[in-house]
Amino acid sequence: MDMEARAHSEHPDALRLWLRLLTCTQLVEKQVRSQLRKRFDTTLPRFDLMAQLERAPEGLKMNEVSRRMMVTGGNVTGITDQLVAEGLVDRVDVAGDRRAYRVCLTAKGRKLFNEMARQHEQWIVEAFSSLSDKDVATLNKLLGKVKDHARAHAETSA
Repeated sequence: MDMEARAHSEHPDALRLWLRLLTCTQLVEKQVRSQLRKRFDTTLPRFDLMAQLERAPEGLKMNEVSRRMMVTGGNVTGITDQLVAEGLVDRVDVAGDRRAYRVCLTAKGRKLFNEMARQHEQWIVEAFSSLSDKDVATLNKLLGKVKDHARAHAETSA
């Protein structure tokens, strides 16, 4: 049973919409995870870490990676160790701080990530292929309004 199936007609439309969004997210993510595993023998967290490093060619400190991925340092360390062992990521010392280092993609890692990113883009496009370009634009605009409202509400609640 998916999240959406928990809602009934007596629930507010907004709650049913929320559950539909969660269900859609879970279904698309499940497909992406499956494709990453099948096509590249990798996981979504590994892909996500490499994506963060691809956006920062100079590399990132481990705490920066952890913050960007919104996961604990321990999770990042384990994934990083695997990627280093496979030659996809390097650890580089940080000048003036013997305890810190930056992680960055190797040439091999950048090449593999670029291939994975192209495939990932195709999978996402396919996931939304039942929508017209106009539908996608409208949905994007409407979700942008929800995002802006939620962000503003979070800032006033903090």
